Amino acid sequence: MQALARRALSSDRARLAASVAALMIAYAAPAPALDSSDQRPDQPPTKQLPMFKDPHAALRAGLERYHAGETGASVEALSYAADGGESLAQWKLARMYANGDGVTRDDSKAFDYYSRIVEHFADDDPDPNERVMASNAFVEVGRYLREGIAGAKLAPDPQRAFDLFRYAATFFRNSEAQYNVARMYLDGAGVKKDLRQGVNWLELAARKGHAQAQALLGRMMFNGEAGAAPQRPLGLMYLTLACESSAGGADQWIADQRARAYAAASESDRKTADDLVTNYLKRRD
Repeated sequence: MQALARRALSSDRARLAASVAALMIAYAAPAPALDSSDQRPDQPPTKQLPMFKDPHAALRAGLERYHAGETGASVEALSYAADGGESLAQWKLARMYANGDGVTRDDSKAFDYYSRIVEHFADDDPDPNERVMASNAFVEVGRYLREGIAGAKLAPDPQRAFDLFRYAATFFRNSEAQYNVARMYLDGAGVKKDLRQGVNWLELAARKGHAQAQALLGRMMFNGEAGAAPQRPLGLMYLTLACESSAGGADQWIADQRARAYAAASESDRKTADDLVTNYLKRRD
């Protein structure tokens, strides 16, 4: 079984690498090497600036300047580090451009930097301290591919989005990726609609404490939408856990779904759900 699993993962990785290669050719210009004359047409040639000894030193300087509030100087240093292959610099710039953090929001630039990380880790396993960054980059590129980028050359590509979500969900066991795989199976977006697969992936994400997965799974179980008869106590349990998982920043729809289910539940359902929540939290802790 382990040999079969390894072969399956190897096959998935080969398909993903081919998909990512095609993606980078189609949608993103290649990252320039520090010692290459093949530079991007919209950027000046990369040169070793006097304040940066090497890309890693530029990364340190960029992070220090960012935390000191010197955004302009941090972008200069981080860009140099990112072009030198520093994944953490690529990650930081991607987040800054995606969130408009100290820079003008630019989803095209965010997509480009996230894509460099995906391209790098499509073939190579990340170090343990890079796994979260790498897995989240796969998820972010998947989101951009699923939705596309308005006003840019990136059209929605749900099939490639599904490939990236599925890889992050299986190889990295990323709960956000698992939730997105579930939604795509449930919606039939980028993959054939499959209720059973959707529910299975929701359960994986829900067990990791993913609030949206818990809420959606809870609603489906409570209403009998999960391919079986209504399981009201179990559904109410997941809805309650979802509210607790998102405490402080809860999506209003999660609180609304839980309130509606609680109002519709019998007193027996509520008591059983409370017991299930208590036991669940004990096992988790």
